Amino acid sequence: MIQVISNALSAADEFIWGWFMIVLLLGTHIFMTIRTRFIQRKTFKAIKLSVTKEPESEGDISPFQSLATALASTIGTGNIIGVGTAIALGGPGAVFWCWLTGVFGISTKYAESLLAVKYRVRTKDGRMLGGAMYVLERGLKMKWLGVLFALFTVFASFGIGSGVQVNAISSIMNSAFNGSGSLTVELFGRNISVVSITVGVLVSLVTAVVIFGGIKAISKVCEFLVPAMAAMYIIGCLTILVMNAAYLGDAVVLILRSAFSATAAAGGFVGSTIMIAARYGIARGLFSNESGMGSAPIVASAAQTRNSVRQAMISSTGTFWDTVVVCLMTGLVLVSSTIKNPSLFIGTDGDKMTFTAFQQIPYIGTPILIIGIVAFAYSTVLGWSYYGERCVEYLFGVKGMVPYKIVFILVLFIAPLISLDMVWTLSDIFNALMAIPNLIAVILLSGVVVKETKYYLYGNRLDEYDQSKNPIAK
Repeated sequence: MIQVISNALSAADEFIWGWFMIVLLLGTHIFMTIRTRFIQRKTFKAIKLSVTKEPESEGDISPFQSLATALASTIGTGNIIGVGTAIALGGPGAVFWCWLTGVFGISTKYAESLLAVKYRVRTKDGRMLGGAMYVLERGLKMKWLGVLFALFTVFASFGIGSGVQVNAISSIMNSAFNGSGSLTVELFGRNISVVSITVGVLVSLVTAVVIFGGIKAISKVCEFLVPAMAAMYIIGCLTILVMNAAYLGDAVVLILRSAFSATAAAGGFVGSTIMIAARYGIARGLFSNESGMGSAPIVASAAQTRNSVRQAMISSTGTFWDTVVVCLMTGLVLVSSTIKNPSLFIGTDGDKMTFTAFQQIPYIGTPILIIGIVAFAYSTVLGWSYYGERCVEYLFGVKGMVPYKIVFILVLFIAPLISLDMVWTLSDIFNALMAIPNLIAVILLSGVVVKETKYYLYGNRLDEYDQSKNPIAK
């Protein structure tokens, strides 16, 4: 029976994350790029705004803390492990399609964040709440769809936001400290790794301390953790690219050529067609940066900001850093390393490619990657705990927040001890189900996005305060 359910879920996952979702998401990216007059042109201005404080503005956290918290949930194992999987399945050309998806995805992240800030509400104690659920309710008068979005987000937070992340940490730590599998104890008739138990206890305890402190505590941790872990990983990538300098030009040529032509198997790569390269590259880019999924706008709504456009620009830089920079660097590292040492990568699974590449850095390469993956996974836990909490508050009010946090922490404790294949599949499905109502809001309210953008951005009024009052949440 379990196998039948697993097969059914896998089939549903394959369908919903197939060409239907790729066309829907990428189509929205291109549509919003055109409607916003290529908002990507303002990326560097947006980066400058992200480090500009707005202490007098309404909101709970600074714009940079909001960005860091959003990045915490997006920069993760998908950027490190997922790119390798995309290359293994789609060939080097997948790197180009992944990068291109990030470029166009900036416009959708901008649009969904703008709407989230515009339609956010204020609680009686002064906190700001927002996200696709409020956009659907207040902007489109479709509360039923907002309720569905909130439900899907809560379920996703237990999967991709907690269970699979702490399980990934457990797997990495077991590989490092319990490779022989000898450190086990018998519980409930099963041999369970002592390392897994330790990971579950430590992660759940540390997370409990942070998330019970609220968004200010979460954002402060992410504000420190995200730049530190990203810098460490990027330095590692740059070190490898310097070591592979003689092969970097060939890597770029191979990526571009493979993106637009069928390639035969060569070196450590599999052969692929244009369609296969595009499918895996686009899917990885969409999954990595979460543009269009509706997750990041939830925390964007808590930011101190003068107007919706200003914060939307800042939030859109998350996709730039996540996919245009980090995923691209990972792709260049993997392709150039494979050209340099093809024998090391022949027969290597996609999820092992990045580990193999980082072993080129003597002594510290593997530790850098392990620390990076653990930090990325943990920061994802913090970011998604906030998303789930806000959706629980939307559905059940403040009375649902403490029970939600308790269940979230219990999932963190249990996840390292169980197999999560089915949870991974369910997480993918709920992520897609989140995206559908969110994209409906973005497309149907694109006129609002255009109007706000013209007034504040192209009218040179970014420093002007929005005088509209946010209603009190019911």
